[in-house]
Amino acid sequence: MKNWNLEHKKAFVTGGSKGIGKAVVSEFVALGAEVLFTGRNESDLLAAQQEFQSQGFKTHILSGSVTDAAHRSKIANWITSNWGKLDILVNNAGINIRKPTKEYTAEEYLRVMDTDLIAPFEFCRILFPVLQKSGKSSIINIASVAGSFDVQTGAPYGMAKSGLIQLSRNLASEWARYGILVNSVSPWFTSTPLTKEFLAQPEKVDKITARTPLNRIANDEEIAAAVAFLSMDKASYITGQNLSVDGGVTTSLL
Repeated sequence: MKNWNLEHKKAFVTGGSKGIGKAVVSEFVALGAEVLFTGRNESDLLAAQQEFQSQGFKTHILSGSVTDAAHRSKIANWITSNWGKLDILVNNAGINIRKPTKEYTAEEYLRVMDTDLIAPFEFCRILFPVLQKSGKSSIINIASVAGSFDVQTGAPYGMAKSGLIQLSRNLASEWARYGILVNSVSPWFTSTPLTKEFLAQPEKVDKITARTPLNRIANDEEIAAAVAFLSMDKASYITGQNLSVDGGVTTSLL
């Protein structure tokens, strides 16, 4: 497995204090990367930081919301000042509000869109200079099967994730000349804090697993493994792709 690592890589992960984001940070540091990660909840962020540093890993944290322009600028300035380049960007932070379309308020659906689509677009845009300086960098956007199919989890979420998949394709073509690879990863239902309330309903879980060939819910480490591979130099000829990590569910949704 020589060279299947992330040694000497500088990575930034949004929403890295729990769920898929934390699993990605854990995978990255275990493979040798130095990671900056963010989160809205400062206590969760500090707990995750303490956990990683107690194991001897090199991690850094900045608390704030990805929808806050000042927070995004602070991150860009930190990366520029401390690293001067960025090898890996993982746009993971996301939210969802599940309800019928006619019941959303403008504030609710705009909040989903701002977090799940606009913030990743802005991070790609403002971090372009440091990604370019890497010479061979990767952007991985955490999308969802809901971005390609109706999985009855709310129209705004599906809209945002679909946009994220298309953003990845567009940037892959536009930024290839700068040595920047751009891909998206689309999980199916995964056991995370975001889905905890939904997956606490046995009838929902039964319906999901019945549609899934592997007959179970994913865990966050399984999603993180795919993200780590796409971040490696070994994936240097993969760009503009949407990798579904879905237990085979899209074989029956097609």
